[in-house]
Amino acid sequence: MERVTCVMVGAEGVCENGGIINKIGSCSMATLAHLKNKPVYVLVESFKFIRTIPLNNSSLPKNYLHRYSVLSTNSEIHSEHPMVDYTHPDNITLLYTGVGIIPTSAVT
Repeated sequence: MERVTCVMVGAEGVCENGGIINKIGSCSMATLAHLKNKPVYVLVESFKFIRTIPLNNSSLPKNYLHRYSVLSTNSEIHSEHPMVDYTHPDNITLLYTGVGIIPTSAVT
């Protein structure tokens, strides 16, 4: 991370509070970049803005979970597992959309 000048990620969805829902690992990467004072830019289409405000990863909408039958034929796995994680808006610098560049605080 010392040689990185910025982090760019996509998003499956942008929440009403400016946080994003994206593939697993995005939250960890954005948190680390934020701690190292590196800007985190999200490249996202404007139709991906969604009306939800997850509090954390365990409160993500159920349609973002894989059923255990998809993951493995092992009968010991009996729960759903997330395909995505939630990145808090504090760890995101700017959102680059088709309608312009906006800060997370401007998302409503």
